[in-house]
Amino acid sequence: MVGNQTMVTEFLLLGFPLGPKMQVLLFGLFSLFYAFTLLGNGAILALSCLDPRLHTPMYFFLSHLAIVDIAYACNTVPQMLLNLLDPALPISFGGCMTQTFLFLTFAHTECLLLVMMSYDRYVAICQPLRYSAIMGWRICIGLVVTSWILGVSLALVHLILLLPLPFCGSQKVNHFFCEILAVLKVACADTHINEVLVLAGAASVLVGPFSSIVVSYAHILGAILKIQSGEGRQKAFSTCSSHLCVVGLFYGTAIVMYIGPQHGDSKEQKKYLLLFHSFFNPMLNPLIYSLRNKEVKCALKRMLIKERTP
Repeated sequence: MVGNQTMVTEFLLLGFPLGPKMQVLLFGLFSLFYAFTLLGNGAILALSCLDPRLHTPMYFFLSHLAIVDIAYACNTVPQMLLNLLDPALPISFGGCMTQTFLFLTFAHTECLLLVMMSYDRYVAICQPLRYSAIMGWRICIGLVVTSWILGVSLALVHLILLLPLPFCGSQKVNHFFCEILAVLKVACADTHINEVLVLAGAASVLVGPFSSIVVSYAHILGAILKIQSGEGRQKAFSTCSSHLCVVGLFYGTAIVMYIGPQHGDSKEQKKYLLLFHSFFNPMLNPLIYSLRNKEVKCALKRMLIKERTP
C-alpha cells in the first residue's frame, strides 16, 4: 500500500444525491437562507454594538454568538452552494483541512459560549445584588477569550492528528463539506485513534457543558418560582426562554450526531441532521432572540426610527 500511495491534492464532496432540477431549487433556497443568516446575525451584532442599552454582559456574549454563527455559515455554505451548481467541482486538500479546522473551532467555541451565557443568566436571576460585581467587563472578556482559545486549541489537536494520515484511495467525501468523520473515512490508514478522540472531544464539550447548563437552569427555575411579582417572573422567563431554545437546538443535534450510534443508515441521516445543525441553527438563532426578547425588539425599533428621522 505504501508503494502505491499518491499525494492527494483535492477531494470531491458528494453532497446530496439529487437530480439537477432539485439541486438548482436547493441552490436558490439555500442562498436565500444564507442571506437571512448573515443579515439576522449581522443585525444582532450591530444592535449589540450600537445601542447603549444593550451594552450589558448578556448582549456581549450574544454578539460573540452572532460572530460564531456568521463564521459557521461562511465556512460551509459557499462550498455547498458551488457543489449544488457543479457537483463535480472539487475542493483542494488545503481547503478541506482548513474547512474541517474552522468548523471544529466554531463548534467548540459555540458550546462554551452557551455555557457562559447560562452562567450569566444564573448570576442575574439567582444573585441579582452581586451581578455587577461578579459579571464585570474584565470577567466577561476573560470568559469570551477563554472560549475562543479553547475552541481553537481543541480543533488544533484534531487537525494535528488528521494531517499526517495518508489519503491514497477514494477521494470522494460523503458529505456536503469536509466534516472530520467523513474525511477520516477516505484515509487509507487506521483512524481508530482519531475517531476515539472525536468521541472523547465531543463528550467533553457537549455532555459536560450541557450538564452544567441543566444544573444552572434548575437553580434559575427555582429562583423564578420564588419571585412574587408576576411581571418580574414573566421578564425572567422571557430572558431565559430564548437561550434555552438555542441550547436545545444546538446541543440536541450535536449530541445525536457525535455521541449517538455511528453505524448503519444513521450515518446518512446524520448528514442531513448536520445540515440543520450547521446551516439552519445559525439562521434560527437571531430569529429566536429577536422574537422572544423584548429588549432586542425595542432596540431594533429605536434604530429604525433613528434611521428614518432626518
